[in-house]
Amino acid sequence: MTPTTSPPPAQPPLTLPPRETGRRETFFALLGTLIFGAMLVALSIYTVPNLVSDWRVRGNAQPVASGRVTDGSCSSKLFLNICDATLSVQTKSGVMSRDVNYIFSDFHTGSYTVTVLADPEHPELPTTDMALDKIWNRTITLLIGGGILLAMTVAPVIAFFRKLRARREERLA
Repeated sequence: MTPTTSPPPAQPPLTLPPRETGRRETFFALLGTLIFGAMLVALSIYTVPNLVSDWRVRGNAQPVASGRVTDGSCSSKLFLNICDATLSVQTKSGVMSRDVNYIFSDFHTGSYTVTVLADPEHPELPTTDMALDKIWNRTITLLIGGGILLAMTVAPVIAFFRKLRARREERLA
């Protein structure tokens, strides 16, 4: 006689309990949207106009004898550099100052030395040689950083509305 073994009794599949979406998750999603959205707005206000004007003057920019950097600093985090400077240029109508902001990626230690440049046709848009040398780097850094900030701003909103829709469908089912 051969021993017979019976198959184990069928068990119901394991399921996880439904996730409760509370006010805390909603709060943090809203907070993340506000923080990353504010960073995106700051990027648009302080960095994009300087990059656009540098693209505009890059072909004809020349050193300006009266150009000075009256205030400038750069900070580096890993490979991301953020430089802020105030450029002063003597024009026909007097001394003109312009605040600039550059964000670019570079593995650099030490100080940056810059020369103030301007397009003779647009002396109101002074820039620096460093800004024009790194114009492609700045453009790519801006596109990647802006894309990441945009995704981090929009993703919580999309997730929030998906959860609302899922809750509504659960109630209707």
